[in-house]
Amino acid sequence: MKRITAVILEEASSTQDEARELFGDGEGGPVLVAAARQTRGRGRMGSRWETAPAAAAVSLAFRPGWPAPSWPLLTLTAGVAALRALRGAVIPGAEGLSLKWPNDLMRGEWKLGGILIEAGPGLAVAGWGVNLFWPDPPPGAGALLEEEPPSGLAASLGRRWAEEVLALTGDPAPDWPRAEYRRACSTLGREIAWRPGGRGRAVDVSADGGLVVETEDGTVVLNAGEIREIRPAAEM
Repeated sequence: MKRITAVILEEASSTQDEARELFGDGEGGPVLVAAARQTRGRGRMGSRWETAPAAAAVSLAFRPGWPAPSWPLLTLTAGVAALRALRGAVIPGAEGLSLKWPNDLMRGEWKLGGILIEAGPGLAVAGWGVNLFWPDPPPGAGALLEEEPPSGLAASLGRRWAEEVLALTGDPAPDWPRAEYRRACSTLGREIAWRPGGRGRAVDVSADGGLVVETEDGTVVLNAGEIREIRPAAEM
């Protein structure tokens, strides 16, 4: 595994943009940027990412060992890496966290963080944003901790996560941790609805990362790139 160049910032406009710029031609190896605050953080499909008062925003710019057609699996793999990082850091309650397909980190019905993958020729930038402490979160959001985190936690979590991502994606064969993702996926077994248009019961995650759903008209496989919103069926 190549050595990671880590850049730790108090504030960044976007750790994704910072990591991409610092990566350059990639000759220096993977670049990790971690920040406690972002002013222009973004989420999936260009949505705005709202950051907690105490948060970790980390981005890893790197060249996966996998062939490019397998890169859509990076989102799910980075989610598994996030759970591994939190458990390895002995974060209280980390064993009870789950992954909502395709890219959210959850505690029950509360969203604690998310994964964002932005890819281009020869480069992937994986982002992980997680709320560390949020005394008054908006509806549906939560945080990992019940008190202010110690100094340096965002950076240490970011490094653990980056090491897991690189370990999982370094082999030329895209052997992603599908079984581990399925065990952690809170979407499975639930009645869901999605936009644009449908509802059914999520039953599996396919080998290529799609969500397998049983509907009244038969089984469909949802592709994350085509689904803007997915929720429990009772909410839509």
